[in-house]
Amino acid sequence: MKERARILVVGGGYVGMYTALRLQRRLKRELGRGEAEITVVTPDPYMTYQPFLPEAAAGAISPRHVVVPLRRVLDRCRVVIGEATAVDHAARTATVRTPATEEEATDGRRIEYDELVLAPGSVARTLPIPGLADHAIGFKTVEEAIGLRNHVLEQMDIASSTRDPGVRDAALTFVFVGGGYAGVEALGELEDMARYATRYYHNVRPEDMKWILVEASDRILPEVGEEMGRYTVTELRRRNIDVRLETRLDSCADRVAVLSDGSRFPTRTVVWTAGVKPHPVLAATDLPLNERGRLRCTAELAVEGAPHAWAAGDAAAVPDVTAGEAGRECAPNAQHALRQARVLGDNVVHSLRGEPLETYAHKYAGSVASLGLHKGVAQVYGRKLKGYPAWLMHRTYHLSRVPTFNRKARVAAEWTLAGLFKREIVSLGSLEHPRAEFELAAGGKPSHDPPHNPKGSS
Repeated sequence: MKERARILVVGGGYVGMYTALRLQRRLKRELGRGEAEITVVTPDPYMTYQPFLPEAAAGAISPRHVVVPLRRVLDRCRVVIGEATAVDHAARTATVRTPATEEEATDGRRIEYDELVLAPGSVARTLPIPGLADHAIGFKTVEEAIGLRNHVLEQMDIASSTRDPGVRDAALTFVFVGGGYAGVEALGELEDMARYATRYYHNVRPEDMKWILVEASDRILPEVGEEMGRYTVTELRRRNIDVRLETRLDSCADRVAVLSDGSRFPTRTVVWTAGVKPHPVLAATDLPLNERGRLRCTAELAVEGAPHAWAAGDAAAVPDVTAGEAGRECAPNAQHALRQARVLGDNVVHSLRGEPLETYAHKYAGSVASLGLHKGVAQVYGRKLKGYPAWLMHRTYHLSRVPTFNRKARVAAEWTLAGLFKREIVSLGSLEHPRAEFELAAGGKPSHDPPHNPKGSS
């Protein structure tokens, strides 16, 4: 190895955390001797295990057990909380905006590196739909998941206390846009939770609520296959969920969801889960991108034509060498991301030591999805499961994948307790405005506008 290797990892998600974890294990001696340095730049001090977000929203898992603290796991790395805003790979520098940047009145902090790992992940892909930015909520972060849980329970409280049938109808109408994993699992878990919660309301029944799933294509959950997708539609409709295929959201202005089929639904809840797009920082680099804005990568997870630059996960267009057809790329999902991170970490070490690089090759094993408590669908290695067996496989698989033994034990304990006791249906809406009560007590007027937090809920 060279005298000192400075490795910069941009992103603290699946790829970022697992790559840094792999690097600190493989470079343990070099880190101890000061011959290597690993810096992780991430907007949050934790990694969110996104497959557990629907269960966190439904109250089956505590929010703090859905996240993994990076400083504890990456104890040999330097964790910098901030957002990478630009990368000049030719000069081997990255510009990072930290929480102190505004106070310091600077353009950001510049970090120099020798090896770059770009794993910023993705952001919600939105469309210029009237009212979307003002009224909709996403489902990519733990803040959004808990905010959505509080919001749903709050709407039930509003419906229970109003005498206005229009207000009641809008409060009990929930529109989810997007028929992928995030949309279907979030809808399934929250409908299950709300249905259970109605037993504690004297004037709200399950049939009073309208749950609507809007999907632009002709099928949902394409990852589990056409047959399981049809079963999912049937299962959701059996639960009185209105599934609208080949339908788009045209507007949600003035709290009215207008669909492309002409339907109009007064609603106070629009959840947007209609896909993702690469992180904007990729466009602020001098690295090659494909037509979808992802980094062009080799099968060794190196960025094409850019020595000492590496990428994986949602940000990278990695060729699928197991597909048997030219031009096929690995799907940007957690299954590939976890495995790519291991190979990426090993290849960075191989590069530093002048060793041959490994080729990333993984044949897609299949998919599992939860549709609520004791309900699910799965297609694994060609075998199709539905109902309770699929739900059990979903939990078993993700419990085995969630990082650290600490988290596995806590999640398993919570599932066990949830099976012995009743659900918690408390809304902690004050979490979104923690100073409201004190402001009122101090003689001020509490603000109900959400703070400037692009990741928070509204």
